[in-house]
Amino acid sequence: MSFPDDSADMSPQRKLGKGKIEIKRIENTTNRQVTFCKRRNGLLKKAYELSVLCDAEVALIVFSSRGRLYEYANNSVRGTIDRYKKACLDPPSSGSVSEANAQYYQQESGKLRSQIANLQNQNRQFYRNIMGESLTDMPMKDLKNLETKLEKAITRIRSKKNELLFAEIEYMQKRELELHNNNQFLRAKIAENERSAQQQHMSLMPGSSDYELVTPHHQPFDGRNYLQSNEMQPSNDYSCQDQTPLQLV
Repeated sequence: MSFPDDSADMSPQRKLGKGKIEIKRIENTTNRQVTFCKRRNGLLKKAYELSVLCDAEVALIVFSSRGRLYEYANNSVRGTIDRYKKACLDPPSSGSVSEANAQYYQQESGKLRSQIANLQNQNRQFYRNIMGESLTDMPMKDLKNLETKLEKAITRIRSKKNELLFAEIEYMQKRELELHNNNQFLRAKIAENERSAQQQHMSLMPGSSDYELVTPHHQPFDGRNYLQSNEMQPSNDYSCQDQTPLQLV
């Protein structure tokens, strides 16, 4: 199907700028008929392209000024018209956008509530099975499967418990080492403070360098700070000849 273009047949007086024309009724009968044929063919081409590219149902009806009918439809014009009438008579099913969104969210919330209810039922049933309830009607195969699952669960629980216990023991050992080091540091600090206080106390006692008494080195003292008895004997440094004898009158 080929459709001619009518841009070359337009009169120069009707062209405005870059191929744009003034949209109004063409007074010349010949030019009006030529333009009608070209625009009709272009419209039919666009309808065909729309139906093929977009998979749309298209029906086109055109009457000329002389009453001649031109039509195009990818299915049938009558079927499309009947569908149009039915769509106009039936109330809108989808409603507005907000109503459609509300309906969608209501459906989603209903699905979520159903899933939550199923999960809760499964949890209650699993709890009853763990606690030994509702086991009367269970066959032997299901009981064995439940026993296997419980043993695996207990193994995982014990493994996790041991892991936590080992981590706690390791932490307590590190804490014990830290406390021991802090205790040793505090003991050393206390001993240093005691030595410093003792040295300060000794420096303030009598007989120290600040309060030392000068005593003759040739006069020894005993434990009671008395002169020894041999120091009270006559000294041998003086000769007997230097002594004048006492005479009684």
